Amino acid sequence: MRCRSFVVAALAPLALAFPASADPAESTALTLGDSSEVFPTSLPLPDGFQPEGIAIGVRPIAYFGSRTDGSIFQVDLLNGRGKILSVGSGPASPSLGLKVDFRDRLFVAGGGGGDGRVIDTNTGKVLAHYQFAAGGSFVNDVVLARDGAWFTDSNIQVLYKLPIGHRGELPAPDAFETVPLTGDIVFAAGTNSNGIALTPDGQSLIIVQSNTGKLFKVDPDTGVTQAIDLHAESVPAGDGLFLVGRTLFVMQNRLNQLAEIRLDLAATAGTLVKRLSDPRFDVPTTIAQFGNRFYLPNARFTTPPTPTTPYSAVAIEPF
Repeated sequence: MRCRSFVVAALAPLALAFPASADPAESTALTLGDSSEVFPTSLPLPDGFQPEGIAIGVRPIAYFGSRTDGSIFQVDLLNGRGKILSVGSGPASPSLGLKVDFRDRLFVAGGGGGDGRVIDTNTGKVLAHYQFAAGGSFVNDVVLARDGAWFTDSNIQVLYKLPIGHRGELPAPDAFETVPLTGDIVFAAGTNSNGIALTPDGQSLIIVQSNTGKLFKVDPDTGVTQAIDLHAESVPAGDGLFLVGRTLFVMQNRLNQLAEIRLDLAATAGTLVKRLSDPRFDVPTTIAQFGNRFYLPNARFTTPPTPTTPYSAVAIEPF
């Protein structure tokens, strides 16, 4: 995800090419890719799309969210071919952090719209919408836990929780929970809470504070935060988080680096193992895994956006 100063987006949102009134089934007319390479390592996205979040479920399909109008673009990882799955409603409701569950539902963080959405990945239809906060909010990322979906807010010192029923029931529009963050974290100017992940035992949460480069363990019952001791290290510009076992990967977007951190058993301390980079990185923001690859969208925050600015995602093998 990104610094709030980049909320003001492209000169022409995708809604000009894909009207908000269009039926999701009709919006799939645009297709990109279709490489002769099997599992290509570069995935083209629509010009002017301004990607931010990525999610991959059990199938080899990646979902990308647009900062310009909230559209969702899906890509077949096998051949790189992509199409619009869901047409966004406009620049007031972008699509940032994404996660997909095993019921083929995509959970979407709505940025400056202060909201979250749940989209059916089979039809592209919005199943539920949650207005977490009004002006001043910036809902940045989401993670799925056993008891629900958790969203960060980069501007307000809280987390939002969508309780999920035992049979996968989504809550009513006003049945979300707002959990104030206390303890070690202190919000300051800039982008605060950004990426979010579970601890290795699945019992707590981890968030990164982009402007300070700190990681925090969060008690989901109380909202109390504890700084994770990285010794002399930090992860400034920390964005998307991705946990593999006890290893936490932190995408440091503007630094074009992927930090690999080995956590202790309690997830109260971590040791930097290494930082990865790639010449194809152009401010990558978030991480999703399929097989032995990580897929990362290049948000290109340092490139002035236009309707014809090209965008893509890249695949790397971090292990």
